[in-house]
Amino acid sequence: MALIGPNEPGGMMAEINVTPFVDVMLVLLVIFMVTAPLMVTGMQVELPQAEAPPLESTESQMVLSIDAEGLYYVNETALPLENLDEKLLAIAKANPRQEVFVKADGTVPYSKVARLIAAARAAGIPRVGLVTQPETTAP
Repeated sequence: MALIGPNEPGGMMAEINVTPFVDVMLVLLVIFMVTAPLMVTGMQVELPQAEAPPLESTESQMVLSIDAEGLYYVNETALPLENLDEKLLAIAKANPRQEVFVKADGTVPYSKVARLIAAARAAGIPRVGLVTQPETTAP
């Protein structure tokens, strides 16, 4: 009885067919590319802990504020809501790594604070934080 080699007719095939594997990988890649943007729907906010020491201030810190009357400020400069978007776009274009801190009066409706945060994120500012005051505990 003679053994049949892999290269002879009727012998075993010695190659691995990777076509089905590549097809499955391409389908998975398309699925992940379509669903990945849908998974990022929330607003990323980092809140400081109450026990944490204050952050060191740097000269490049920018603070967006809303006072009790609903007036908007960039640092200490009052700015109408209509000009806020273009001002934030100019700031983000001048410094793409600019951090922004949002400080709002406690009586301001949350919708105005959310509008300010959304405007900063839409302008391309990568990091938006909230300024809070630690709670004081009575002894």
